[in-house]
Amino acid sequence: MPSFQSYFFEKAIKLSVKRAVKKGVRPKGIVEQREMLDTAASKIGRLPKNCQVVPLEIEGLYAEWLTTGIPLPDKVILYLHGGGYALCSANTHRPLSARIGKQAGLKVLFPEYRLAPEHPFPAAIEDAVNVYQWLLKQGYTGKDIIFAGDSAGGGLCLATALVLRDQNDPLPAGIVCLSPWVDLTSSGESYQKNEEVDPYLSLRAVKEAAQMYAGKESLDHPLISPVFADLTGLPPLMIQSGTHEILQSDAISLSIKAKAAGVKVSFKAWDGMWHVWQISGDHLPEARRATKEIGQFIKRIIQT
Repeated sequence: MPSFQSYFFEKAIKLSVKRAVKKGVRPKGIVEQREMLDTAASKIGRLPKNCQVVPLEIEGLYAEWLTTGIPLPDKVILYLHGGGYALCSANTHRPLSARIGKQAGLKVLFPEYRLAPEHPFPAAIEDAVNVYQWLLKQGYTGKDIIFAGDSAGGGLCLATALVLRDQNDPLPAGIVCLSPWVDLTSSGESYQKNEEVDPYLSLRAVKEAAQMYAGKESLDHPLISPVFADLTGLPPLMIQSGTHEILQSDAISLSIKAKAAGVKVSFKAWDGMWHVWQISGDHLPEARRATKEIGQFIKRIIQT
């Protein structure tokens, strides 16, 4: 059963979204939307205690090393943030990625990949591949690296791994997907079934973001919608999704497709949870448990 706290969290989210729509957030330009999200996140996001943030530049991209405590040496999580391939940044997702790193006992590399509509597909994938190859040049091996991402970042993790596989490059040791957006055609039943209960996302907004990212390419392109790709050969995969999000079908379909391709999959649907609830941090029991389970999964992968 969902926690008592989650009930009020979901109500508060719905109210906040309604207020934002009433104030006219949607008609605002994409740059202004990004600035608003960054400002809001800076007021509520909290890093784990003693987390160190070290900025750097990789292949022309802004990135950050996030280190909490004493992580395992020579192991790293490459975190790719969500935001529909058009929004969000380190400012919005730094706390979530740092908490995952803390639970896993690993440092996190957080790059800010190029965003649509200025940089549509395949810019984000190119950036993620370049950052991964930069890590390899630093002396890391594929077995030292874990991919993790939420929403569009989850899809980007998979697309990046598919490109690496097809290029015969070493693959990461594992992939963690939180509420992954992997079907940009919006064909799953949850897009209709959960639209009334999802406190964050709407079918209209998701379709607009999908077209913005895909540009002139078809939405069912396997690197745009990895649920339509051949997933054979990918490393162990962990998927978390909520039963109140319109993207739940993406997670279910991904799990089924990956298992059929022989991929080891750990999938869990969290009752009553919404899109990327893990970002709620220490304020929500389900967020604490979810990040703890992610940490346990990563530790198992690294140990084996």
